Amino acid sequence: MSKKLSTLRALPKIIVIVGPTASGKTALSIKVARKFNGEIISADSRQIYRGFNIGTAKPTKAEMKKVKHYLIDIKNPNEEYTVAQYKKDAVAAIRKILKNGKIPILVGGTGLYIKAVVDNLEIPKVKPNPKLRQKLERELRKKGLKYLYEKLIKLDPEAAYIIDRNNPRRVIRALEITLQSEIPFSKQRRRGPQLFNALKIGLNSQKEILKYRIDKRADQMVKNGLVDEVKNLIKKYSPDLPAFDAIGYREIINYLEDKISLNEAITLIKRNTWRYAKRQITWFKKDKEIKWIRNDNQALNLAKNFLKN
Repeated sequence: MSKKLSTLRALPKIIVIVGPTASGKTALSIKVARKFNGEIISADSRQIYRGFNIGTAKPTKAEMKKVKHYLIDIKNPNEEYTVAQYKKDAVAAIRKILKNGKIPILVGGTGLYIKAVVDNLEIPKVKPNPKLRQKLERELRKKGLKYLYEKLIKLDPEAAYIIDRNNPRRVIRALEITLQSEIPFSKQRRRGPQLFNALKIGLNSQKEILKYRIDKRADQMVKNGLVDEVKNLIKKYSPDLPAFDAIGYREIINYLEDKISLNEAITLIKRNTWRYAKRQITWFKKDKEIKWIRNDNQALNLAKNFLKN
C-alpha cells in the first residue's frame, strides 16, 4: 500500500453526495444516513438562509426529524456568509458528528463549498470592505453582471474556471479580494493537507429525466406557495440583497414588481434552473474521484464497502 493511500485511510471517514439540482440528493442522503447512523451537513449556499424554504427545496421538517441536519437556517438574508466561514462551520460540524460516533454526510450542489471542505482549501482571509462592496454593487445595478465579470477576468483570467459568471455574490467577492489584496483571486486558494477520507458519490440523472424533474419541481414550488414566501421575505428585507439572486426568487420578485407575468416567471425559473444544473454537472465532472451512480442501491453498496474497509 502506498504511503499516500495509507495516510488517507487513517483519516476520519465522511461520505459526500453531490449532483445537480433536482437530482434527488436530499432523499438519497436521508436514506444513507438512516442506514449507516449518519448525520447530514448541507452544502447549499441558499439553504443557509432563514425563510428561503420552498424556492431552495430545503428538506422538510419531517425529513429533518428523521435525520439531524447542520448548516440550514443559520443566517438571515441580509447577513454576510463567505466560503471561508462555511468551511469553518462545516469542518466543526463534521468533527462534532464524528465525536458522537456517527457518520458525517456532506450533501449539496454548491461545488465550491464541497471543494473547500474535502480539499481543505486555504481560503484567502480578506475581510469584507463595505465601501468597495457598495461601489461594486452600484456598478452591478448600473452596468450589469456581465460588466463586473469581464472586469474580474481582465484582472484574473484564471477566475473564469472557478467563478460562476451568473452568481453576482461570488463575482463581487472575487473582485473584492483581488482589488484589496492586489493578488489574483485564483492564486489565493491552495489545497491544504486532507482532513478527511471522503467517499464522493455523484447522482448521474439522464438529461431528459433531470430536465423533466426540474420543470415539475418548479411547478410544484409555485403550487406550494413560492409567491407568498417571496412576498413575506421582501416585507422584511430589501429585494436588492444578493441573497435574492437565487433562482426562483429573482424571477418571482420581477413578477411581483409587474415586470413579467407569473407564467413568464415560471418559464424563466425552469430555464435558469436547467442552465444552472448544466453548470453544476460540468463542475462535478471535472472531479475524477466522484463515483457516479444511477440508483440508490449503488450508493448504499459504495457506502457499505467504504465504511467497512
